[in-house]
Order: sequence, then structure tokens, then C-alpha cells
Amino acid sequence: MRSRGEVPMRPSGQEWAKVRRRLDGHRHELAVAADRLYPGPARAGSTRLLTRDGWTATPWTLATPLDLREVRLGWVEDAPAPTVTGREPEAAALLPEGADAYPDALGTLARPRLFEDRTCYRLLDVAWPELTFTRARYFDGVSVGEAAAHEFAARELPGHESDGQGFDGQGFDGHGGGRPLPFRALVGDPTDLSRRPALCAISTLTLRHDRRTGETSFVLHWRDPARVAHGGGLYQVMPVGVFQPAHESADAEKADLDLWKCVVREYAEEFLGRGEEYGDGFDYESWPLYRLLTDAREDGRVRSLVLGVGVDPLTFATDFLTVTVLEAETFDAVFGEIAASNSEGRIVGRVPFDAETVRRHVRDEPMQAAGAAVLDLAWRHREDLL
Repeated sequence: MRSRGEVPMRPSGQEWAKVRRRLDGHRHELAVAADRLYPGPARAGSTRLLTRDGWTATPWTLATPLDLREVRLGWVEDAPAPTVTGREPEAAALLPEGADAYPDALGTLARPRLFEDRTCYRLLDVAWPELTFTRARYFDGVSVGEAAAHEFAARELPGHESDGQGFDGQGFDGHGGGRPLPFRALVGDPTDLSRRPALCAISTLTLRHDRRTGETSFVLHWRDPARVAHGGGLYQVMPVGVFQPAHESADAEKADLDLWKCVVREYAEEFLGRGEEYGDGFDYESWPLYRLLTDAREDGRVRSLVLGVGVDPLTFATDFLTVTVLEAETFDAVFGEIAASNSEGRIVGRVPFDAETVRRHVRDEPMQAAGAAVLDLAWRHREDLL
């Protein structure tokens, strides 16, 4: 038995890689188990995506869809640093020697194809219709979220049973009914944005709506764990992208603090195969895809709305839940036939947007929590959306 105060032995590189493979291969099961650690926080719809009932007296998930154009984005230049950064002794105990933070181990022992420490927007506050941000780096989120997921995966290796008790809204004891989870305990409530660097993604459900026939379909993405650092082995709506500027410059950081610009870039990259290099001073207004989608949004052929924001219980990934509805002719003209794959995984197109399909993907399929939540909420709000 380890004596009180003794520094835990670090895993070998081989041991660390074994746990990482388990995490990548069993994210859905692990997320379902991690969900039971948090009986207190509210959920988005009937899913496991964590939300808050009240934040400055407003809900994280909205009573009715909010047009993306009505969302206001604020900026704090010198925001307080998060309480937990992933460089604490509790995080170091999860890493092999020589790794100071989780991205060091991931980059050395299991580097995904898309893995770059770029500037991102860190969410500080949600007070619909206003969102407040400051700057961070992509690896800031990996250092906390993937480390906490790794710690949980290590505990949940075959042969260990947990009763799933844990955070109840008052405080997480770090045990969850089984062996301690000291790093997760440091984070505490995943919906407390002051505790950790909350880097956001925009998870967009894309609906192709044919007014003549009434048929509506959506596009799904299976994220390949060999290509992505987060969400590998799971289905997700499409497109999804980290909310970040298109270029590493002060001008881009200011100009790209815009949800719609980020969504359009993700359409270009995930639907049309465009690369992520845009260059400093990129001109959105003269970009044909941006101009086409923005004009269609102005005349009603495209609608883009937000349904809320939530946090994944396994990785603490924080997502804005958005829906873009395109008239069938506009969808076909912009995207044509959807490719079978892209740089992040496999694509499943033209999935029927109906009660049974939505129920199956929300409850039974290995979906990311944010994808399940936006599907569930979109179905509940389908009359407003369509």
C-alpha cells in the first residue's frame, strides 16, 4: 500500500499507450460510465451532455432556437487563468517520464494526424444571447480534457467495477465509488468555466430540407481515432470544428470571433475538402462559398440557429449546439454529392431526419454527446427549424 504523501509511480510509455488505445477504442462506453459520475448537473434533452439550469439567470440550452445572427460575442483581454491547467501533480501522475503535460505524451506515443497547438477562443461566460471569450491554445484543452478521460479509462480497465457515484452538484469526491480520480476531482464541476480552459467546438447538424416532398435528411461523420485527437471512434453531426481564428495573427483573432465564419470554414473543410490554410488577412466577403451561403442565409434559403451549449462528461469538451437548415436545391448546388470520407473520417450522408432514426442515434449508436444532444434538441424543435 502506498504511504500517505508518497508520489505515485508514473506509467511506462507502453502502459500509457495501452490506456490510450482503450480510450480511443471505447469512448462511447466510457462516456456512458462517466456520465454517472455527475448526477447533479442538468442534461441537454434526454442525452448525457452536461448543462446548467441557470447561468446569470439564463439557461445553457434555449427554450426556442436562436438565430446565429442574434448571438453577441464579447471579449476579455486579460482574463483570470483557469484554476486547473493539466500541469498539476495529479495530472503528471498519469504521464510517462519526460512528459510535462498530456499533449507531450500524445504527440510522442500516439500522435493523431491532425494535432497542432493553434490559438483558440476560450469560453468564459454564457448569458444568452451573449457569449464571452478570451484567448487560449488548443493544447490547453487537451491537457485537461484528454488527461481526465485517460485517468478514467485507466480506472475502468477490464476487471474493475464502479458503482458510478460521484459529483452531485455540491462537490466531486474524486472516487466515483471506485479507485480515486484525483485529477478529475481537481476539475470538479465540468460546467464551471473558471476551473478549466473551456475551448469550444461548434457542432452543427446540417439538415437538407425538401419543401416539395417534405423530406428532411442530415449528414453524419464517423471520426477516425487515427486522424483526430478528440472523439475518435464516435459518430458526430457534421460539420464540427474548434472555434478558433483561421490564422495565427492578432488581426485574424479579432476578425474571426464570429460563429458563422467558423461554421462556413468547417463546411469548406469537411464537406468540400478544402485545406485549413487561409492566410493572414483572408477576405471572407470575396470568398465564393462564404458569399453564396451568406446570401442564401439573408434570403431565407439557409437558416442557421443555436440551441444551446453543453459539456461532455468524459472529456469536458464544450460544444455550441447549432443547426443549419438548407433548402434542398441550395444544398445540392453548394455541396453536390457528399464524398464518402474526408481528412477526419468516414461520412454517412442523407440520413433520414425522422423520429425512429433520431431516437436510434441518440440512444443506441456510439454518438458524441454533443451530436446526440443537437439531434435530440433539433427533433424537439423541428417545427421551429423547418
